[in-house]
Amino acid sequence: MNIASYLQSQFPDSEISFSGEDCRSKVLIISSQFEGLNTLDRHKLIMGSLKEKFQSGELHALSIDAKTPTEV
Repeated sequence: MNIASYLQSQFPDSEISFSGEDCRSKVLIISSQFEGLNTLDRHKLIMGSLKEKFQSGELHALSIDAKTPTEV
């Protein structure tokens, strides 16, 4: 499963844009799940869902942009 599909399964109401590979991977997630969360808590939520992907080496580094629908 690719990372974008995996994130879509973890954040089903979201719009996800994933680009790059290796150390240049970037993701933009727009989700109502981020309402009321600050940037750090949003990143923790996303990184927590990707923990196994990092541990397995499938994902090495990731730049995250997490927004609510009202922020775009």
